[in-house]
Formats: sequence, structure tokens, C-alpha cells
Amino acid sequence: MTKTAGISASPDLALAQGGAGVLFQLLRDGKARTRAELALTTGLARSTVASRIDALIASGLVGPAGEASSSGGRPPSRFAFNPAVRVVLAVDVGATHVIVAVTDLSGEVLAEQRLAQDVADGPEAVLDRVVREGLLLLASAGRPVDDVAGVGIGLPGPVEHATGRPVKPPIMPGWDGFDVVAYVQRSLPVPVLVDNDVNIMALGERTAHWREHENFLFIKVATGVGSGIISSGMLQRGANGTAGDLGHVRVPRGDDVLCRCGNYGCLEALASGPALAAELDRLGVPAARGSDVLRLVAQGNLQAIQVLRQAGRDVGDVLATVVNLLNPSVIVIGGSLGQAGEHLMAGVREVVYRRSLPLATAHLRIVLSMAGDRAAILGASQMVTQHVLSPAAVEATLQATG
Repeated sequence: MTKTAGISASPDLALAQGGAGVLFQLLRDGKARTRAELALTTGLARSTVASRIDALIASGLVGPAGEASSSGGRPPSRFAFNPAVRVVLAVDVGATHVIVAVTDLSGEVLAEQRLAQDVADGPEAVLDRVVREGLLLLASAGRPVDDVAGVGIGLPGPVEHATGRPVKPPIMPGWDGFDVVAYVQRSLPVPVLVDNDVNIMALGERTAHWREHENFLFIKVATGVGSGIISSGMLQRGANGTAGDLGHVRVPRGDDVLCRCGNYGCLEALASGPALAAELDRLGVPAARGSDVLRLVAQGNLQAIQVLRQAGRDVGDVLATVVNLLNPSVIVIGGSLGQAGEHLMAGVREVVYRRSLPLATAHLRIVLSMAGDRAAILGASQMVTQHVLSPAAVEATLQATG
């Protein structure tokens, strides 16, 4: 996660050199402040603070927020971040679904549409639909295209974040190396940021519910299995965008189970929705997909519950090593199978607490996702706002509007 850039090390120097863009970072928490309070906090001259606040007000990023109490004379005005000034188009592309949403700059969802869409239909078909639905949502929210600050997209496979190009995604035929950014910008000429869906789910979940935890894992168990890693407050993508790919870590009990990646014993081949459906079918319980597993569990089917519990153990088997390596304080279980609740969670906890180092699990919390199926949308929005509200980006905005 992006911290308040440049302020912690040397506030006076950073603020003096960084201009209004750096000062704005203090206001991003939404708390209303007066010019005098900002001057006291930063150590800057009141005239300097006043000029920078005036520039931010002119841009619309900051607006009036009432008056402070007065000790005599005219009450001083307060100012706060105005998240409604621009909007973000946030997109979650899954294996068999697309969710498109319009949010403000604080991540509040203003309009949303959920669609059945197979990612295997190819990038042009999927992204054309994303753009089309996005434009319709903007109209329904009463926001013109000019209000769009950026587009954030999560994809169900490895992504080279710097370019937004998918990298050999196993369930996305036709997407490898596709220039997602340029394709979307043909219709929406704004910043377009693309990342792996589990990375943005981690970003969204933590932003919404776990801001105080800087070492955090989000585990998605659905059509695939993956994780988003936040370490020391920063999202970890790795050298090629494949950090957190738990789905293709070997599980000892799966020696004879072939994965779609070509290897044997991968966690995804044992614990994903399709894998559990196949196992139930083998046991004589008709199931074709992960949703069937969830339906059977909800109906109290004992075999489905046992299969899901074993999937939790398999996930826990891999996570026990991860916990020893990364020492997170919170692990959040999400994805469609994560929504099945305690059956999967019980299996994860059973193995992680038994096999990880006692010191690593002394204060570890393993919990279900609170953001649910909105985690990716919230993360896609946050990914864009981190970019467009950075000190440099704010300075560029002020120069363009000045």
C-alpha cells in the first residue's frame, strides 16, 4: 500500500519541496482541517499553506467543510478532501464473470453491474463489453466521461503490472501479451492500470477493513487458487508479476493428480472449485462446477462438506510454509469457495496452527473476507486512486488547471 509519500522522513523539507501535491496527502484521510491546523502540523508558513490550499480548492480536490469553533472573531474555515470531484471505472474480470463499477475517489461504489462473461472469449470480446458497460454505468450515475480519473482492471492470471500485459495466463486463451491498456484507451483516453485479480482483492480488502495491518495475505479459492501479498504495507508483485501464485505449489498428497499447467500435485488441481466438483462426481455426487459444490454444502451434503474441509487442509498445507516465511498478522480467505464459510476455514486453521512456528501464529488471525465479492472492485479503485492522487500526479493536475 502507498504510504503518505515523503512526509514521514522529514516533514518540513518534504512539504517545502513537494508543494501542494505533498500537502494534499495529509488531507486524503478525509479529516477536515483549518489552514492554521495545517500550518501547525507541517511547520510551513501560513501564507504557504494558504496558497497551496487555494490551488487544491481550484482543482476541486479539496472543498470547504464547515467552520471551526472560534475563540473570538470570525470562525476559521475548514477544508477536506473532495472524493466526488472525479470517478474511477473499476473492473473485476473473473474466469466466468465480469463486474464493472463506478466509484468516487474514496472507493465508494456509485453504480455497479455484474455480468456473466467467459474470459476465454478473448480480450477484444471481454474488453469491448467492459467499455460498453462502463459507459452505461457512467450515464446511470450521472457522470460524464470527462469525470473519469482512470480505469483499474483485475485479470485472473499473471500480469506485468508496468505494462498491463497478461503473462502466459493459464485460463485466458488469446490474452498472453495483449496490450490491455492501449485497447481500453482507444475508448477511454485516461490512465489504465491492470493487475492480477488476487493482488487487487488484497488491496481492496485491506483498504476497506485492515488498514492497521501491514503484513497481510489474501487467499482466493475459486476457479483458481492464488494469493495477494502485502508486506510492510506494500503490495508484492515479484519480478514478473507472479508473486503469490499458490495455486501451482505442490501438495504432497496430490502426486498423481495432473494440473492444467502440466505439473502434478498442484494445489489448484486439488482445492479449486472445478477440482472439488470433479472429486464429488467421482464419489457419485453429481457436480459440474464450484457453484454446485457450494449448493451441496448449503444443503448439508456430508460428502460435499468433507471435500470442502479437505480443500481447506490442502490450502493450509501450503499456507503453513508461507506463514513461516512472511509472518503475516492477518490471512483473509476469499473467493467463491471462501464464501462457504467455516468448513473451508476450519481445514485451513487446523493445518496452519499445527504446522507453522508457534511464534509466527501467536497473534495470527485467519478470517473470512469481509469485502466479499466486492474486494476486487474496491482494490481496482484503490489502485487507480493511489496513482492519480500521488503527489506528482496532483502537482500535474494543478499545473494543468492553474
